[in-house]
Amino acid sequence: MATPTSITINRSIMVKPAERTWSGRMSLSEWDMIGAITHVPTVYFYKSTPSTSHPNLLDHLKDSLARTLVTFYPLAGRLEPIHGGRFDLDCNGLGVRFIEAEAKTTSLDELGGDEDLSSCTDFQPLIPEVDYTRPIGEWPLLLVQVTKFRCGGIGLGFNISHAVVDGLSALHFFNEWARVARGKGIGMVPFLDRKVLRAGQPAAVSRHPRFDPAEFQRPPALLPEAGCSNNKGNKPHYETKVAKLKMTKTKVQMLKDMANETTFDHRPYSTYETLTAHIWRCACKARKLKPEQLTSVGVCVDSRRRMNPPLPNAYFGNAVLDIKAVSRSADLITKPLGYAAGKIRRAVEKADGEFLTSAIDYLKNQPDLTEFQEVYMGSTHEFDGDTMLLQSQDGDGSIVLAICLRVDHMEAFKRCFYDDIIV
Repeated sequence: MATPTSITINRSIMVKPAERTWSGRMSLSEWDMIGAITHVPTVYFYKSTPSTSHPNLLDHLKDSLARTLVTFYPLAGRLEPIHGGRFDLDCNGLGVRFIEAEAKTTSLDELGGDEDLSSCTDFQPLIPEVDYTRPIGEWPLLLVQVTKFRCGGIGLGFNISHAVVDGLSALHFFNEWARVARGKGIGMVPFLDRKVLRAGQPAAVSRHPRFDPAEFQRPPALLPEAGCSNNKGNKPHYETKVAKLKMTKTKVQMLKDMANETTFDHRPYSTYETLTAHIWRCACKARKLKPEQLTSVGVCVDSRRRMNPPLPNAYFGNAVLDIKAVSRSADLITKPLGYAAGKIRRAVEKADGEFLTSAIDYLKNQPDLTEFQEVYMGSTHEFDGDTMLLQSQDGDGSIVLAICLRVDHMEAFKRCFYDDIIV
């Protein structure tokens, strides 16, 4: 698989909203200020068409972006540190970084669609870089890079601040920008008032807090391997790789049948619950964890419909919380698949309105949110154990797993992933 290493940057500008927008400070919610407060990279590829080859493509993209920012004006602002690891959003209209680039020696078909993607860093030249050496108030919240390939196709790379939007809100913006670029108006106006999550307000008095602070604890510490001393020095560095694994609709149903042999509440497990349980078990086997090793799986739960009252569908911001299911490795491996699926279901279903409100109050009562923030500023977001489940583009009902694991664990994981399905 070729990598787009020879990238020429032709131009870098700030695109500001096409019209004057509201200016002032906007309070961020607690969900905005925990977890990753840096940027999340994404890149989309488009094959050569009359549209991608149009001589005015870049001007059209910049113009449509400026018009979209009139409605999504928070993305043109900047973060403003206040106290205790907290931030405000300064809606100052400074704009979005827009970079024009070329990959004159690379075609899209050379990038391939290999099962093993090796490393997300292969695509790093297509992602606009954030200068994290600058003060946080100077970071653009959104950076866009349009890279033209030799074949006439383009790569559209983004880096968007996770302190301002979650994945759903980011997709909301990208979809609306696409509508505007096609000559249509905004289809779903974003709901920008974060006060629905009590942003900037004090904690409420809760007589019966439901939230367990353990949800914010780090993953369980890894027990030392057999024959190894418990070295408290520097942690060894392990190389990771990313792979895409496809599971057919038939295999998915076989897994669901396995899981549903043992349900704790007599409700069939969903595809997501089943596959996540299967991935969790396979990772434990591939890593050869000790039987008593505690292991957790984190599930990203969208709180929009779980809050009481529910948030508006178009809520624009962070409304997700990582919920953890925890188990001993031995229990996951020796017990039926339904055990792991049940652990995941129980963890997710506890995240109701009362639980989420209690979690917000817990964070509001913390003098410093820094310990709840991920401040790693490396080139990518790949890390050992990171996974994503997607519908296959083939439209045949199959599911694609993108997973990052240590290189020395990947082959064992693949064997478990495909072979541990009992007919």
